[in-house]
Amino acid sequence: MCGRYIVTSPLDVLRARFGFEDEGVSYRPRFNLAPRQEAPVVVDREGRRLRMMWWGLVPSWTKEIAKAARPINARAETAPTLASFRSPFRSGRGLVLADGFLEWRTVVGEKRKTPVLFRRRGGGPFALAGLTDRWRTPDGTELESFAILTVSPNELVGRVHDRMPAMLRPDDEGAWLDRATPVDRAAVMLVPSPPGEMEAFELGPAISSPATDRPDLIVPVRPLR
Repeated sequence: MCGRYIVTSPLDVLRARFGFEDEGVSYRPRFNLAPRQEAPVVVDREGRRLRMMWWGLVPSWTKEIAKAARPINARAETAPTLASFRSPFRSGRGLVLADGFLEWRTVVGEKRKTPVLFRRRGGGPFALAGLTDRWRTPDGTELESFAILTVSPNELVGRVHDRMPAMLRPDDEGAWLDRATPVDRAAVMLVPSPPGEMEAFELGPAISSPATDRPDLIVPVRPLR
């Protein structure tokens, strides 16, 4: 599962890295992104476009949004065949922009779980594999939303959790976005990131509250023990 992540790079850095257009998008760095919040996602709509979407997928066929499950994650192993994810996997794939993701580790002898930040070694933005959809009300109001695909953990993340978000290889990002890429080819891109390309740090407890969002939350306390 991926239930919290960060996207802290400035917009110009993200634009240079992912090559999107972002006209009219209101973006700000986020140091503690939680479900049901807006986040930047790149989609292919006659070119790469940056969109702000709600984290928690609302399928286009949803009748009552108040009763929608709004899943934040989708298992890579089953998403291509499940009703909620089948159509987005075929034609709604997106790049969920991130600089790191969070999990909470149980430490023997301690009452509180310890937050752990996982990121690329040396830092910098990367793309999580996302599924997007657009839901419209009868009056035409549109809500864009997404879920993050998860895979089995690598050895590093596996010390903390039994799932991890699918971090796309840069060379796969274009094909992942391309609607012409067959589902079976897209599915093989969803693999654990090599642990040697990642690093992990324990953080202070303040980030555990989704109501907080400020730069000092992600200051490392120590490397993952």
